[in-house]
Amino acid sequence: MNKLFLCLALILSPLAASAQQGVEDWPKRPVWIVVPFAAGSTPDLLARTIAERLTARTGQQFLIENRPGAGGMIGTDLIAKAEPDGYKIGVSITGPLVNNKLLYKKMTYDPFTDLAPVSWAVSQPCVLVAAANFPAANLQEVLAALKAKPGAYNYASFGNGTMAHLAMELVAAKSGTKAVQVPYPGSGQAVAALLAGDVGLGCMPPIAVIPHVRAGKLKAIGVASNKRSPIFPDIPTLAEQGLLGVEANAWIGIVAPAKTPAPLLAKINREVVAALREPASVEALNKLMMEVVASSPEEFAKYMREELARWGPVIEANKITAD
Repeated sequence: MNKLFLCLALILSPLAASAQQGVEDWPKRPVWIVVPFAAGSTPDLLARTIAERLTARTGQQFLIENRPGAGGMIGTDLIAKAEPDGYKIGVSITGPLVNNKLLYKKMTYDPFTDLAPVSWAVSQPCVLVAAANFPAANLQEVLAALKAKPGAYNYASFGNGTMAHLAMELVAAKSGTKAVQVPYPGSGQAVAALLAGDVGLGCMPPIAVIPHVRAGKLKAIGVASNKRSPIFPDIPTLAEQGLLGVEANAWIGIVAPAKTPAPLLAKINREVVAALREPASVEALNKLMMEVVASSPEEFAKYMREELARWGPVIEANKITAD
């Protein structure tokens, strides 16, 4: 029996060493980063920022493959079904990675079993803003107006089940107020409606609204986060103004196919985290209103589960679907 184990060890040792060498050599050829949104979108800008740094770090090209459609699910499905060899990874957002599991009766992939979290890349805490003509300038005044006339005021979203929709419904749930959703095809149209005063409120990613706040065209009411953003620290959180339990983050993460070997996943994470934390990356992403997180795979997986628990009750209580 001992001789059998010795023989097996002699056979398997070179294979294990070869596999380890393969991980250490990664990447040996160009790597594709799938972006499930169009060029110029926020996830695309993040992907291009880290692709540039990863190319410089590893000496291999990191190339972008834009595969938009179905709110990010087409490209995210492509990542899930890719070979788990480290040569096709991707970026994605809260919808395709968490919320769509609650919003759709059927999906072509399961984000919790068909994808491997690599890193929670960046945080983009949503900002509650009011139109210039809205009769309130701070949180207490906004809530007082909503309570005085339930359902009389409206808010802009990017469509049913988007973060701009769910964030406002969470505000309503935690404050005991009611406002009416006005869905728009995208962030551009939603922000335009706010600027025109066609809608009164919105809770949106900072890149969409902070430039208009700084220009004096929108009123910043508060950040939907448990701490102030280091990128716009002058805007208080909703929590510190008395509205607790409202966290709405348009985060972006890096994922790989689920069967990617653990040692390879760890190597990809190390390179991605190093690329994200380079001063040039942090500076570039901060200009886009993205706060670098650069987490471990385990931290990202935990956060995804927390997000599922956060939005499940909101989606169920409001009977929100995207089918």
